[in-house]
Amino acid sequence: MKLAHMVYFTLHDASEAKVQELVDACNKYLDDHPGVIYFSVGTLNKELARPVNDRGYDVALNVVFDSKASHDVYQTAPRHLQFINEHKPNWKQVRVFDSDLA
Repeated sequence: MKLAHMVYFTLHDASEAKVQELVDACNKYLDDHPGVIYFSVGTLNKELARPVNDRGYDVALNVVFDSKASHDVYQTAPRHLQFINEHKPNWKQVRVFDSDLA
């Protein structure tokens, strides 16, 4: 069963430069891992502000894995851990949503 791993980052310094730095780091360290069948990273769309829109983040990461096993390997992969070590100091909040896909 496929697994969707969605991560929403709220930054201490949410300047345009720091947001772009995190987007670039996601592209550098988090794409192209074994078992990844979909990868995207982007920023909050500031034009969409309906009452149902959650606007409490700066960067959104979406990764779909071919299995939970691939997701589990990713969690301890050196590139993933390097990403965390380099960028965690600017994370005010990180919310992770993992879901099975039909």
